[in-house]
Amino acid sequence: MSLKITDLCINCDVCEPACPNQAISQGIEFYEIDPARCTECVGHFDIPQCRALCPVPDCIPNDPLHVETEAQLMDKYRVLTGIAA
Repeated sequence: MSLKITDLCINCDVCEPACPNQAISQGIEFYEIDPARCTECVGHFDIPQCRALCPVPDCIPNDPLHVETEAQLMDKYRVLTGIAA
């Protein structure tokens, strides 16, 4: 499942550089996560780095509009990194 950043975001700039997939960018009002690039850090880390570093509790929940299994996230990771399955 992709993650999303809510309007609780304080634009602290911590999440963007921590994302190994470059899925996070500055939006009009607050940071946004591109669901096509978000793997919840599967393949890179044990936990999503944006969540681990975010100072605002509950700012980065799962995105119910982009539900994916662990296997689908791993497939996306492989595509994004060019690593063969």
